[in-house]
Amino acid sequence: MNKTHLLSCLLVFSSLIMPAQAQVASTKVYNTGKAIEKPLIMSRFIEMQSARSVPEVMFTDTKGEQISLKQYKGKLVLVNLWATWCAPCIKEIPQMENIRQVNKDKNLVVVPISIDEESDKVQAFLERHDLGHYQTWLDPKKTIDQIMPADVVPATYVFDGSGNLVGFLRGYLDWGDKEVQPYLEKLTAKYAHR
Repeated sequence: MNKTHLLSCLLVFSSLIMPAQAQVASTKVYNTGKAIEKPLIMSRFIEMQSARSVPEVMFTDTKGEQISLKQYKGKLVLVNLWATWCAPCIKEIPQMENIRQVNKDKNLVVVPISIDEESDKVQAFLERHDLGHYQTWLDPKKTIDQIMPADVVPATYVFDGSGNLVGFLRGYLDWGDKEVQPYLEKLTAKYAHR
């Protein structure tokens, strides 16, 4: 078998086994326009040039109820991926809860999603860390991979009011910094009613 034929076979084979997430969020919906000026703390946040449509994916809450992001139409949604084995995630949880509380009467919601495979242990973990009140969604099978990669935690993905992906930040961020809330308010004004 010559090298060209071997390479062709490998390309065909790899396209058959390539994970579905390679196709994730690839459909451009609209141009997002000029990016909002970021404070230094948000320098790693990527505001995408084009909003991307994503498929509807179902999750469960800690009571076992089915839920999806579609219930937040007209709001900016921050999806925060986390896991019990992730030390930086534990630092982010109180900060994310604070953002949720500060914005509870606004058009911004925080949706934490645990990607722990043993989701039955998540609530006990939260209670052990005095975070039993934290309302998280569960995704033990990582169906979130149909929308965005779940290979880094913590990670925060931002969706507009129609459920299109408009930005993301992978890795830890001090969400409690005083410059974060004003930036989130600008994002909300730009994207909540899209």
